[in-house]
Amino acid sequence: MRRAYGLHMSAAFPAERGRRPIEDVDHVLCEQRAARERVERSSARERRAKLRRLHRAVLAFRDDIRTAMWEDLRKPPIETDLTEVWATLGEARYAIRHLGRWMAPHPVRSRLALAGTRSEVRYEPKGVVLVIAPWNFPFLLSLGPAVSAIAAGNSVVIKPSETTPSSAECVARIVRGAFDESEVAVVTGGPEVAQELVRRRFDHIFFTGSAGVGREVAKAAAENLVPVTLELGGKSPAIVDESADIPSAARKIAWGKWLNAGQTCIAPDYVLVHASKRDELVRELGAAVRTLFSAESRGRKDRTAMVDDRHLGRMRSLYEDAVRRGAGVAFGGGFEDERFVEPTLLTGVRPDMAIMREEIFGPLLPLLEFDRLDEAIDAVRSGDPPLALYVFGERRRDLARVLRKTASGTVVINDTNLQFIEPSLPFGGVGSSGFGRGHGFHGFVELSNARAVLRQRFRRPATQVLYPPYTQRRIVDWVVRWL
Repeated sequence: MRRAYGLHMSAAFPAERGRRPIEDVDHVLCEQRAARERVERSSARERRAKLRRLHRAVLAFRDDIRTAMWEDLRKPPIETDLTEVWATLGEARYAIRHLGRWMAPHPVRSRLALAGTRSEVRYEPKGVVLVIAPWNFPFLLSLGPAVSAIAAGNSVVIKPSETTPSSAECVARIVRGAFDESEVAVVTGGPEVAQELVRRRFDHIFFTGSAGVGREVAKAAAENLVPVTLELGGKSPAIVDESADIPSAARKIAWGKWLNAGQTCIAPDYVLVHASKRDELVRELGAAVRTLFSAESRGRKDRTAMVDDRHLGRMRSLYEDAVRRGAGVAFGGGFEDERFVEPTLLTGVRPDMAIMREEIFGPLLPLLEFDRLDEAIDAVRSGDPPLALYVFGERRRDLARVLRKTASGTVVINDTNLQFIEPSLPFGGVGSSGFGRGHGFHGFVELSNARAVLRQRFRRPATQVLYPPYTQRRIVDWVVRWL
């Protein structure tokens, strides 16, 4: 059946192929470097054809993706369709539509002092790109950056996370069915494989994951002067002002937080709510959870589990520490079998608790109060700049003040998570939440070399009056002052 989608079902695509040994890494790199010139010279038509192959492959393996995500995370099939399949296909479709314009030379206006010249920027491939993907969205965060790399004319090596083994193997099957290894390859295995990969001389590394591992990737890349894109995370706050529509804000925060059991780098990590709206927000968040994620009314079909026992234990430790130190449990707090944790709202949380000192990355949501908006702003500024900032309110002056006085990689006003699925927006962090940008044109640029080209049309341009010997003092003074 998959042959009908135009996939390469040949010896290059044996489903039984398991993890690549470390020594095979150099073989893959050798193949990609040998094909580098051919891949880099690919036309917009050829790159679009590659992206269409990937698009068809993801659709063809839609059921396999659902099965893999259920095995790894007990992720609901519809949520997998939306957050893995649809989001990946959207990236590919957007690049296919706009690739010709992206690849065309981008003219820039020359300054008056350089009259007679024409300048442009050409976006050229970097070469061989390594994509290191995390476990929380193993398909989207493997194949999404690969879309940008392919669009930019690069060869790609993808390293999926070993924490979600079924998904990693499914990514490998999808890629091996759609591409020759000289164009796109998948290397599976444990941390030792990733460590070997980052020591190799790639032309760019695109890493998504924790800040701790990101630092190690950046250090290893620095040894070879390899540029790096880091998409990390941090404690992304949601500020709910007194002017906010509380029922609407609660439903959006609930979806943004408890999607994928909170295992999302842009999930609201904590809520800062105006004291006058605290009780209403708690009540509406409880109602939203009962509607969207209630185990009693919906079973577990709309909830995702913690990825493994280690992360489950970490959630339990954060929860117990907060409760022991005086936090209240507005709802949730249940730790069930099969690594399910109830959506949990904690009140009376203090900044010195462990749950407020590190990224949660799970279904626990602390709630803090403020009396003045500047208190909420100061709370955000007291920590590292987050990957995302969510602001709920209707007063434009207050919203502008939050934007002016805070820093974050992305901002969403009166909603959550939507910035990630809008391909025309750049996505990335600032400071400890990461650097570099992905998605759409910004991902294309990130994985390209922006080459400056200037053409001089005159044999004797006016700028020659500035050559030595320096006798034209008046002209130089005029140029310095006005041009």
